[in-house]
Amino acid sequence: MAEQGTTPGGKRGYAGTWPPRAVTPAGGYMPVRVNVWPAFAETLRQWVCAEAGAGRLLPWVPVAFGTGIAFYFGAGREPVLPVAAAVAILLCALAILLRRHKLFPAMVMIAAVAAGFAMATWRTAYVAHGVLARPMFSVALTGFVETRDIREKTDRFVLRVVSMESPRDATKLERVRLSVRKGTAPDVGSFVELKARLMPPLGPQRPGSYDFGRDLYFQGIGASGFAMGAIGSREPPASGGFALRYAAVMQNLRDAIDARIRTTLDGDKRAIATALLTGRRDAITTPVNDAMFISGLGHVLSISG
Repeated sequence: MAEQGTTPGGKRGYAGTWPPRAVTPAGGYMPVRVNVWPAFAETLRQWVCAEAGAGRLLPWVPVAFGTGIAFYFGAGREPVLPVAAAVAILLCALAILLRRHKLFPAMVMIAAVAAGFAMATWRTAYVAHGVLARPMFSVALTGFVETRDIREKTDRFVLRVVSMESPRDATKLERVRLSVRKGTAPDVGSFVELKARLMPPLGPQRPGSYDFGRDLYFQGIGASGFAMGAIGSREPPASGGFALRYAAVMQNLRDAIDARIRTTLDGDKRAIATALLTGRRDAITTPVNDAMFISGLGHVLSISG
């Protein structure tokens, strides 16, 4: 439908439907005579050639690596780690062999995708461990003390479990985190035996809040709880390894620094100094702790030590 009219200046105008002199097929959005796709393909080809130029391909490798990780999360089932690793290694070797071929850029991207997929598969297998599903009571545990945390009211330590016995459950865990009375936590690196009550890792308190269970899972901890009765020391059946000896040396160093600070300073100065250097925040008074968080400096204490 078109109409002709006269403008106030005396010029004749023309109004018509869009698009003029072209027909849009039913169900389509583009005029049949508009040839867009060849131009779009040519523009896309120019972009690819520009990004594949000297020195500009490398920033796309992390993107391809992340794409491989996304493919892992989109998989319908858990991939087989040896197969994923073998494919990634084969593609990386093929990319090296084709480094002087025109297919080298494409091969690098494919190899990066395979490497990201294999790395996500390996990471899942590496952190996988047992997690307690229901509470367990009067569990007999033996193991090595890996870390110790001195807190305001109680002490807490992580036990690498060597043996775990329960009269009602045969669940086996690798690590547990236990709370004890203040001042009774065993030394890092020692081999101990005790009885404990274990609980499953605590989940989010409300939708979208912090997931304590997820944090413990990636630390390799399958349960938390508290020790019951006295904690006994025993001769270890085997060496705890280099990592445990290193943790014991670092903990002794922190204890020595803390002892030196406590004999030199006093009051809140001593509490803040030992918190910043060793991570022990048990001596900080409530007013100082509140003032740190109100002023926005509470994160300094959280990452200290």
